[in-house]
Amino acid sequence: MAAAMPEALLFPAIRWGSIPPLLFISLAIMGSPGPATISLVAVGSAFGVRHSFKYLIGVIVGTTVVLVAVATGITAALLALPAIGSVLLGISAAYILWLAYHIATAPPLSSQTAARDAPSFAGGALLGVTNPKGWVAIAAVFTSAHLADDAATDAAAKIAVLTAMLIVTLTTWLVAGRSLAPVLREPRRARLVNAALAVGLVGATALAMLH
Repeated sequence: MAAAMPEALLFPAIRWGSIPPLLFISLAIMGSPGPATISLVAVGSAFGVRHSFKYLIGVIVGTTVVLVAVATGITAALLALPAIGSVLLGISAAYILWLAYHIATAPPLSSQTAARDAPSFAGGALLGVTNPKGWVAIAAVFTSAHLADDAATDAAAKIAVLTAMLIVTLTTWLVAGRSLAPVLREPRRARLVNAALAVGLVGATALAMLH
């Protein structure tokens, strides 16, 4: 009998009408160009979707950790300590520079080189956790709507909705990068495109840090 009950009766605390606006806001803010999304385009184009899948999962997991930190109030406590913010920025900048170098110097796309050189799950998770734009963007999206009156229910609902959006948007950016792969099989084009993506990645990170 319970399976036949309307959703509103099964989950009376959820404000279902507030979910579409939250999805739209999260798409505009969290799905916009930034260190994580630009890195996925660059990695997808340089190494292909299949060999970049572990990196994608890592970015999703790392960003979800930030989402949970925002939901539980850990973010506010951490960012109240200036040293923590500086450490996160330093780690993020160092990894982005390392990743940009490997993208810029990636050889023409092939199964052999892609499998060996593609970034790992750990690298993606590290970027997801330390991404400066991610902390600010998720905090902004998280406070933009209320899905329930009860704080715990509201946080749980937002985590579920925003995690789903993370999976969709980040996967889309990776697949978008894959569309560049055909031009990367010619060595000269590959060097130019990879270098441009590496510069774009560093530029997006610098812009996020300045804001």
